[in-house]
Amino acid sequence: MIVVLGGGPAGRIASIRLAAAGKKVTLVEPGGKSRGIGGQCLHFGCMPVCALNDIARIVIQARRFYEQGMIDAVPALRFSKVMDETLAVQQKIAGILDQETRTAGVDVVYGKAGRVEGRRVFIGDDPVETEAVIIATGSRPNVPDIPGIALHGVFTPHTLWDLRELPEKIAIIGGSVMAAEFAYIFNAFGSEVTVLSRSGFLKNLDKHLHAIALKELAGVDIQEGATVTGIAGTSRVTGVRYSTRGANASVDAGAVLLAAGLVPNAGMVSGIDKGPGGEIIVNDRMQTNVPGVYACGDVAGAPFLTPVARHEGIVAADNILGKERHMDYSRIPQAIYLAHDIAFCGAGGEGSASLALPGPAGPGTYWSVPYGDTGLAKLFTDPASGEITGMCAAGPAGGVITGYLAFLMQRHITVHDFEEFIEVHPSTDGVQGLAKYASELFRKQDSP
Repeated sequence: MIVVLGGGPAGRIASIRLAAAGKKVTLVEPGGKSRGIGGQCLHFGCMPVCALNDIARIVIQARRFYEQGMIDAVPALRFSKVMDETLAVQQKIAGILDQETRTAGVDVVYGKAGRVEGRRVFIGDDPVETEAVIIATGSRPNVPDIPGIALHGVFTPHTLWDLRELPEKIAIIGGSVMAAEFAYIFNAFGSEVTVLSRSGFLKNLDKHLHAIALKELAGVDIQEGATVTGIAGTSRVTGVRYSTRGANASVDAGAVLLAAGLVPNAGMVSGIDKGPGGEIIVNDRMQTNVPGVYACGDVAGAPFLTPVARHEGIVAADNILGKERHMDYSRIPQAIYLAHDIAFCGAGGEGSASLALPGPAGPGTYWSVPYGDTGLAKLFTDPASGEITGMCAAGPAGGVITGYLAFLMQRHITVHDFEEFIEVHPSTDGVQGLAKYASELFRKQDSP
């Protein structure tokens, strides 16, 4: 038998792959059947953000149509109903995932915690004999040690669903993707939002995408270099104290959201090498230092991305099955979901050329033309070969475009290959047109 600990993207995909190969697989999900499998992505991360972002975009668009005199009123938001319906859809998805997993031949055990002590494996308190074990126990929110952190009204993405009324003012502690996405959502819903970022806000984002993100978060007060010193309140939150540029400051808030990143959930694992952040150390086959013990997904550390976790699960499963497979992190597409999908993959190296153009008007951006925010297409290329080394895409389909182009970049696609590309029209994809333009430009430069 093979035991898989954790029913998130990594563990679930690994268990299905192993069962399809004829292995007896037990998937242990401690969350209980009432919540279901699906992991952080379904219950606390990607899917809830999608749910709330869909509504936020509709609200913003409705306001614009109202400003332009094309509709008579902006619909009012029923926040508690939004939260209830989000949970209902999550439960439906979890049920589908459960059925899919069981149909594949996996035995799913709910409500019991798995534990690993070196090569010994436990389900609950019961030791089990295993051919191999995959640790895919995910991650949990990083909760900084701040005075007042336990006050009522302080939330993480795991507890946000206890919030039943839209806060008039909310402070978000963090400066990366999670903070940006929730800032956009609550600002669109009508809350007064302050982001407290310990260093630079979205500091590693491409400069063009960074400018777009700041424009889409124009109604949000973003404080960079802000060190939170305490959360104010007696029985519940009333505000946040922080220091910035050597001065003390504070902001009023009826709710605080901790969006300070994730930490690997590896407390149930001992006798296996871990890194400084508590992540389980693995090689590119997802093997730990203990033979027969594998780890994948967030418990193995950054980048804490669902598609990466899924692929790591496949790599772990295949190596258990004797099919040598290695994990490649060289071209990982990523996206931030604000008014647009702000997506990117790779970057320009030494000697690379950078070309950028505004996104074209099309489905989802036609009415953005008056506001000058139809998105962006950007490519980093090697002028000599035309090979694409990095790209950015901001627009309604930016995430989809980036996923496919990342796949092509792994296969060393060049801008010249796009000369035969015929696009769907109308479309908001500016990448293909930019690639054709780059190809023509480089050929002219090479001409005598």
